[in-house]
Amino acid sequence: MTIAPVQRSTSLGSSAWTDARLILALEEVVEKELDRHLKVAKEWMPHEFVPWSRGRDFPGVLGGEAWEPGDSKVTPLGRVALVVNLLTEDNLPSYHHEIATMFGREGAWGTWVHRWTAEEGRHGIAIRDYLLTTRAVDPDELERARMSHMSEGFASDNAHSMLQSVAYVAFQELATRISHRNTGHYAGCPLADQLLAKIANDENLHMVFYRNLLKAALEIAPDQAMRAIADVVTDFRMPGHGIPGFERAAAQIALGGVYNLRIHLDDVLQPVLRHLKVMEVDGLGPEGLRAQEELGVFLDGLDAQATKFDERQAARLARVAARKQ
Repeated sequence: MTIAPVQRSTSLGSSAWTDARLILALEEVVEKELDRHLKVAKEWMPHEFVPWSRGRDFPGVLGGEAWEPGDSKVTPLGRVALVVNLLTEDNLPSYHHEIATMFGREGAWGTWVHRWTAEEGRHGIAIRDYLLTTRAVDPDELERARMSHMSEGFASDNAHSMLQSVAYVAFQELATRISHRNTGHYAGCPLADQLLAKIANDENLHMVFYRNLLKAALEIAPDQAMRAIADVVTDFRMPGHGIPGFERAAAQIALGGVYNLRIHLDDVLQPVLRHLKVMEVDGLGPEGLRAQEELGVFLDGLDAQATKFDERQAARLARVAARKQ
């Protein structure tokens, strides 16, 4: 049934859509997307991707063997990226709080919030079980980092706006998918690659849900949605930015080719923006046009930055190759 009449708002004045009105108006879209998601989502078991037979006791109550870097064949880059990915997933309780507070716990919205949380929950479980069983990381350092990161919690940069929250997760879920997928490629372990491919598939389905929701919002409230997209894209940061040592880890991840400016632009921002045909939206009011123009200018600037990064990276790799000769 139709929850609220679909209208187009071309002004950010008194007729602008409030968060409450948008949530009601999009309820039917959420219900449709939830049904689609449940039909295409495939059940998978995290424990099937953990080589339990390779596990050994650690020191402590069981008097096991101390961890050594050589215990695992996971690459140094894979280790860094896996830990960042895991610690990001660990903050799920805070993420759930954010979206449950924003979208509510009733109706189709509430059903989605809980389903999304359940699917996301297995990601952290699977990665941690894999890392500890294969002894890929120092378990003490990992636990201390988890405690530090989760003790800080997570506060969304977009909690003030329902549309910005939807826009953010449309991009962030794809960014997470790319990060997991590339981490698997660079981990140096076929099993880790398979596990992270499963997780990446979940993240892709979540991205499609939010992307389609954002598309509907663009049709209902084009000016507000355009402003939300522009604000999110120009001020985007990953949810794990509060992880201890994040900047250093992010630099290693960027240099290693797991996630960097070029990947962010070409594999995350542009695919979503092209699907939404953001630069082709017409009928915008002054604020919507301003946001659309700001977005175009920012993307051009980001492309220039990414090109500079590519050039520096190519020069660095050439120097490394020359030293090996």
